[in-house]
Amino acid sequence: MDASVFAKMLSDPGMLDLKKMGYKYGQGDLQEFLTLLKRDFYQELPLHDFDGKPMVYLESVARVSLSAARVLLTPQQSSRLYGTKAMEEEIVSTFRIEQIDTSRESVRRILSGQAPKDKEEHRIYGMKQGLEFIADRSHTITEENLFRLYQMTIGDFLPEEDRLLPEHWYRHDSVYIVGSKLEHTGLPWQKLPTYMAELVAFAAEKTAQNDLIKAAILHFALAYLHPYFDGNGRMARLLHLWYLVQQGYSSALFVPMSRFVEESRSRYYKAYTQVEQNQQISGVLDVTPFLVYFAESVYHRLGEDQPQPRTLQAFEEALQQGKVTEKERALWQFVLTAYGSEEFSTKRLEKDFGDAAYATIRSFVLKFERLGLLTSVHYGNRVKYRIQDGK
Repeated sequence: MDASVFAKMLSDPGMLDLKKMGYKYGQGDLQEFLTLLKRDFYQELPLHDFDGKPMVYLESVARVSLSAARVLLTPQQSSRLYGTKAMEEEIVSTFRIEQIDTSRESVRRILSGQAPKDKEEHRIYGMKQGLEFIADRSHTITEENLFRLYQMTIGDFLPEEDRLLPEHWYRHDSVYIVGSKLEHTGLPWQKLPTYMAELVAFAAEKTAQNDLIKAAILHFALAYLHPYFDGNGRMARLLHLWYLVQQGYSSALFVPMSRFVEESRSRYYKAYTQVEQNQQISGVLDVTPFLVYFAESVYHRLGEDQPQPRTLQAFEEALQQGKVTEKERALWQFVLTAYGSEEFSTKRLEKDFGDAAYATIRSFVLKFERLGLLTSVHYGNRVKYRIQDGK
């Protein structure tokens, strides 16, 4: 193949849609292009497609910005394992992605420590348990812990026909994902123990992939295998977060990862479909379309809900100068984890924090506004506050 044609195809914005590439450049050039990709560019993974051939990806195409990693590695100002606001968004969004009815009011009830009162709230409680489970770094990614996570978040709340059999970690029958047509067939159930052991081993191994890319590969692979009758998408997203936590990205628990997926849901599902459609043309399972989706639609948006470094630095300087009391420090940490970039009123902060008089709350917001850490927004006679974005 002429080098200039190959370079043109490699830089084509539609390069990850092989069907369109075939129309644009012709089948002959497309096959030569694929031959060169397989020989010189694809990176093989220790994971396999249903025929036992290695999954691959294009390292030069699937890249994430350093800013995304920086957000996830930035230590939080909160002593909590999981940000309350992030947990709320994660639960609401992960259910909405799969079109499971969930009210934000019910999520807030459960996160405030109230007992579940119906089926919906029991399901929310299960997800809360699961998020707390993966937030604890002592819970490493093993097949047994994966099973425990599945049962507490999903399995215990399924109808009898969708539950796993006793002594089974994975489904015991075939599963099909059907939309307007057959979208995907899960791995034959007899192969699941072997493939899932391979997936967990990959999670534990030190490999060459960037951590954020590897987390997305794990996400794709679990959904591709479809080891459960129901809840595979939720488990894939949990595994994604879990891997990042295990690698020390503690701030993954303070960003609304699934909200960004929900807001780009059509692209999320299209990326899955694109991988399998391309496989029918190329003969290899190239997960690059899914990785590019995650880089562009999720990772590159991670800083949106986070306080800017200048704001966090300003707080540290005020603390070191003795301008912040212990109660104010506790209130600041609570605001960071409970509200993120969301606006809040003094009345709401008083109610949610639960351990400070209104006068203390009022003094706190006014003082932190003067320090440039909070900003006020006026709605007629009402005033709300939010963390200063530092811009």
